[in-house]
Amino acid sequence: MFADFIDALLGAVLSMSGLDIVKMMVMWAIGGVLIYLAVKKDMEPSLLLPMGFGAILVNLPLSGAVDQLYDTGLEEGAIDVLFRAGIANELFPLLLFIGIGAMIDFGPLLSNPKLLLFGAAAQFGIFVTLTLACGVNMIFPGMFSLQDAACVGIIGAADGPTAIFLSNYFGTKYLGAIVVAAYSYMALVPIIQPPVIRAITTKKERMIRMPYEAKEISRTVRILFPVVVTVIAGLVAPRSVALVGFLMFGNLLRECGVLNSLSETAQNVLANLITIFLGITIATKMQADQFLTGGTLLIIALGLFAFVFDTVGGVLFAKLLNIFLPKGRKINPMVGGAGISAFPMSARVIQKMALKEDNQNHLLMHAVGANVAGQIGSVVAGGIILSLARTFGLL
Repeated sequence: MFADFIDALLGAVLSMSGLDIVKMMVMWAIGGVLIYLAVKKDMEPSLLLPMGFGAILVNLPLSGAVDQLYDTGLEEGAIDVLFRAGIANELFPLLLFIGIGAMIDFGPLLSNPKLLLFGAAAQFGIFVTLTLACGVNMIFPGMFSLQDAACVGIIGAADGPTAIFLSNYFGTKYLGAIVVAAYSYMALVPIIQPPVIRAITTKKERMIRMPYEAKEISRTVRILFPVVVTVIAGLVAPRSVALVGFLMFGNLLRECGVLNSLSETAQNVLANLITIFLGITIATKMQADQFLTGGTLLIIALGLFAFVFDTVGGVLFAKLLNIFLPKGRKINPMVGGAGISAFPMSARVIQKMALKEDNQNHLLMHAVGANVAGQIGSVVAGGIILSLARTFGLL
């Protein structure tokens, strides 16, 4: 039996062309880079580390981690089994939303509800990139379908679970590249956002102070908020109900006050376990023949474009509002940049930038409010894309 396996392994290696061997080694290198970024640079380690290791697993000759077709029939691989059980039916991303919802305190947003507008404005890059990706397809026919373009656009929200959900729902062949890009840009928020924000704001604008008045939010309001948001999102974009509903259910666990043990489990055990499964399972879409394409490089570039323009959309919207707001009530445009879904990294970046301009300018709570609004905005944007796709007969 062992001798037969060795013979099959040697036969598989010897049958590989020089190009196949190079591709395999490139994927090993990519896996190694992801592990390095996770361990040494602390860049989304809970996801990039299992993704990196999984990328190596699925690119070994005759890897038992993925499905293999032998003379005796199909032998199922563990990673492909997990993919079919948890990602092909969108189960893992939705379960992760429960954990994320349980982590979020919507108090800063409820104290200043107008910050919800920034969660909507900062999704601008998604739809700009969707349009751009369609334009790329006109230049290079067949590279992106409209469904692929929609999945690429959602990278801009810096919302990994939504990117996974949409990519799998549409069945895009670029799932691996989209997820790598989405989580990489989430980790690179402190590097990407500051120069973008500085480029479109003046020093005077960045020094605008916004006093924070802490308000006591009643338990009733905190409990009603996730319910009301789910109902409204369901009426506006019915396809978003699963995304928004699971996120808000997690928040309801947090705020109800009678399920603290379940809330803590969702925030820690559930979220961590699902993230591990997501990371290593997505690796099945990182096999060399699927991942090493020109489309992958284009997705990484378009994803960066989407991320930058999401930030730009939030900042410019704040500047637009300032035209109509009286002196003393103006909004620091940097707060608009926190309207993306990368929570709480973006809020921290805005706070650091504000203190750098004026060491007495504390924008953290305003930025946190915009940041949690971005969590809602990104999942609603995902639902709107699904609704539009169904409307135009793409599903």
